[in-house]
Amino acid sequence: MSQHSAITGWGMSVPEKILTNADLERIVDTSDEWITSRTGIKQRHVAAPGETASTLSIAAARQALERAGLEGKDLGLIIVATVCPDYPFPSTANLVQFALGAQCGAFDMQAACSGFLYALSTAHQFIANGSVKHALVVGVEVLSRVVDYEDRTTCVLFGDGAGAVVLSASDEPGGLLGFTIGSDGARPEMLWIPVGGSAEPITEASLREHRQYIKMQGAEVFKFATRIMGTAMEEALAQAGMTAHEMDLFIPHQANLRIIEAAVKRLSLPWEKVFVNIENYGNTSAAAIPIALCEAIDQGRVFPGAHLGMVAFGAGLTWAAAVVKWTASLDALHKTIRVIDETKARLDAEAEPAII
Repeated sequence: MSQHSAITGWGMSVPEKILTNADLERIVDTSDEWITSRTGIKQRHVAAPGETASTLSIAAARQALERAGLEGKDLGLIIVATVCPDYPFPSTANLVQFALGAQCGAFDMQAACSGFLYALSTAHQFIANGSVKHALVVGVEVLSRVVDYEDRTTCVLFGDGAGAVVLSASDEPGGLLGFTIGSDGARPEMLWIPVGGSAEPITEASLREHRQYIKMQGAEVFKFATRIMGTAMEEALAQAGMTAHEMDLFIPHQANLRIIEAAVKRLSLPWEKVFVNIENYGNTSAAAIPIALCEAIDQGRVFPGAHLGMVAFGAGLTWAAAVVKWTASLDALHKTIRVIDETKARLDAEAEPAII
């Protein structure tokens, strides 16, 4: 008998440093009005020296484990979705596994902005077939390290951060009800980093040409995204035996406000059912949906029995969507948040110098 996989823990971590549109005005030929009107972005978080995919992942993962009432040793699997790993190898998931004291398999998954939902559906399979009881899924990016701050068409879009969830086996109906994943690799140049792989290793010439940074054909990606977001969400809903109107909250990939608006129109959703936080974070790729989920929970927009729709698109080109029935109780939610807040307050107090 297959197990249900429920989200039992969640956490997020973003760098303290914020890069606003006003800051970017001093770096490249752009303006707050231009960025906001075309993307909906007002600011993004960027990593400081020493902040990496693994450090952000570990912070988000510890929150998720605490909210799930688990320790690292309880995990049976760790998947980290990222295009910005600490190293080409070993995987960032290996570093997270060690830091958490876990003793389980761990690997990275690379599906760009669709990565978190790819990883979520993969972890679900491990739980559904009884291979593991608890799995950690992390979406993390440090895109500020691969953005060309001389290219105003891309540097305004991306930010850094991590979001994590714990999936746990459950006999209670709910959790991940349906999902879809897809890809079309016909035109990788629509959104890619051209050099640094085996196809084109980094050379002095490629560095001079800034080919180690993100390159995007914005108009083509926009057309693809506005078409696929609604279609993918409808496919996941059909698998779950639901319609768009039965969703209580729609959490789309936070890449561009106009793309989100097109998906909402395709699904005929009222705006009050849509969660958007792109103005504060920009496009954090694989981290966007789990960060948005955490903020939606904090704002009281997720409740027991709620049906959540999540959808993303990314380089590849890739896409993915999932439908989740929320089963975590509000009592448990409030208790864990209170414990975390009390612990943080205690640690902050202990860190303050004594007043004599």
